[in-house]
Amino acid sequence: MTTHSLKFGTSGLRGLASELCGKPAYDYTLAFLKAMNDRQPIKAKAKVFVGQDLRPSSPQIAQYCLAAIQDMGFTPVDCGLLPTPALSFYAMRQHAPCIMITGSHIPDDRNGLKFYRPDGEIDKHDEQAIAQHYKQVEASTHAHQLSDAVKDTQALAAYRDRYLNIFQKNTFKDLSVGVYQHTSVARDLIIDILHGLGAKVTALGRADKFVPVDTEALRPEDISLLKQWAKANSFDLIVSTDGDADRPLIADENGDFIRGDLLGAITASWLNSDQIVVPVTANSALDNRFNTSRTRVGSPYVIQGMEQAIQHGAKSVLGFEANGGVLLGSDVHFEKAMLTALPTRDALLPMLACMSQITALHQPLSAIAAQFEFRHALSDRLQDVPHEKSGAFIQRLSTQDASLMKALKPFGTIQQMDETDGIRLIFTDGSTLHYRASGNAPELRCYAEASDAHHAQHILQQGLNLADHETKGV
Repeated sequence: MTTHSLKFGTSGLRGLASELCGKPAYDYTLAFLKAMNDRQPIKAKAKVFVGQDLRPSSPQIAQYCLAAIQDMGFTPVDCGLLPTPALSFYAMRQHAPCIMITGSHIPDDRNGLKFYRPDGEIDKHDEQAIAQHYKQVEASTHAHQLSDAVKDTQALAAYRDRYLNIFQKNTFKDLSVGVYQHTSVARDLIIDILHGLGAKVTALGRADKFVPVDTEALRPEDISLLKQWAKANSFDLIVSTDGDADRPLIADENGDFIRGDLLGAITASWLNSDQIVVPVTANSALDNRFNTSRTRVGSPYVIQGMEQAIQHGAKSVLGFEANGGVLLGSDVHFEKAMLTALPTRDALLPMLACMSQITALHQPLSAIAAQFEFRHALSDRLQDVPHEKSGAFIQRLSTQDASLMKALKPFGTIQQMDETDGIRLIFTDGSTLHYRASGNAPELRCYAEASDAHHAQHILQQGLNLADHETKGV
C-alpha cells in the first residue's frame, strides 16, 4: 500500500485518508504501543482509549486502531465521537495512553492520528521511536478491524464536568452566544456546557458534509457568515472550533474574528498567568504585557517550553498558539473547584475565558481585545505546495539569494532574520513577513505583521505573490 503522504507534522501523523485507512493505521498503532512499552512497560490488559472526529473516514480507521490495541494484549476502549482535549484529559486521569483519529482542520480527504502518552502528548523523540517501530512492523503484520470494542461514554462527561464544576450555575445568564456548529465534534457539547452555565445559546450553521475550518486561515464564507449572524442577532460573541475541537474560533459582538494568540492573551489575563509560552508566529505585542518565551510552531514545542518554565520557578503557566489552541500548564484554583493542568490544545478554555471577562469587566469583547494593543497580523497559505518546493524557497531566503533579496526591496530594509521555524523577516519599520511549511499538509504558510491593517494586508498579499511565483518555478 502506498503511504507517501503519511508523515508526522506539528501535531500528530497526517496524510491522505485513503493511505491511512487499513494496514497503516493498524501498523502505526502497533508502533505507538511498542514505543510506549519501551519508554515504560504497559501492563497486560491495560486500557488504551480511542476517540474520533466527524470525518467520514474516521470510524473505519478507528476500527483498525482498536484491533491493533487488542492484538498487542491491551484492552481497546472506544470513546466514540469527542474532542481531542476530552480524550486526552480522560486518559491522563487514568494514566493510560490514547489515540485520537482526526485530521483537525485539513480537508476531509485527509485524516490523521494523534498519539498521547499516559502523561500527555507525545514529543518529537517519541515520534522518531514510533517511526522506527513502524518500519519494523510494516512488513510482518496482517491488519484487520475490530467493531465490538468496549464502549465508554464517560470521557465526554468528565470533560464537560471539568468546566461546569468551576463556575456557578448561572454565571453567564446575561450573555447571548451564537454557536457555529458546522462539523465540529464539540458542536453539541459546547451548547450543553453553555446552557449549563446559564447562557442564552443559539445554534448556527450545522452541517452534514465535513467543513474544514482552519482557525489560522478562515475561509471567506466563514468570515461572511460570522458578520451576517452578528448583524441579525444581538450576540455577545460567536464561538466555534476546528474539526477536533482543540482550536477555538471566536468572533466578537460585531462578528469580527479574534485571532488565536489574542484569545490566548485574554485567557492568560483572566488566569493571571505569570509565564506564557508561544510559538514564534504569535503577535509581538505579547512581549509588552507578559513574561514570554517563544518556540517553534507545534504543541510539542510549546509543551516543552512550559515544562522548562515550571522548572525555572513559574507558578501559573499558560501556553497558546496563533491558531488559538490553549494549553494549561499549571493547576488553577477557583472558588468552587480546582482546574487541573491540561497540557494539550483546548478550545473550551479560551471560550469560557472570553465569556468570563465580558461578565466580570462589563465590557464588550471587542473592547477587551483592543486593550491588548495587538499589532495588525494576518496569515494565509498557498495550497498544493510540496514540502521540497517550500523548503527550497525558504532555504534561498535564508542564504539571501540575490534575486529574492531584489524582489523583497519594496518591503523595506531587512533588519533581522529569525529561523526558529521557517524564516521570519523583520524589517526596520518593525513589520514582519514570515514563511514556514505546514507540518500537516502540502502548504506554505505566510504570516504578516505591521502597525496598521492596510500595511499588513499589503505585506501578506505581496508575500504570497512572491512565494507563489517562486515555488512554481523552483
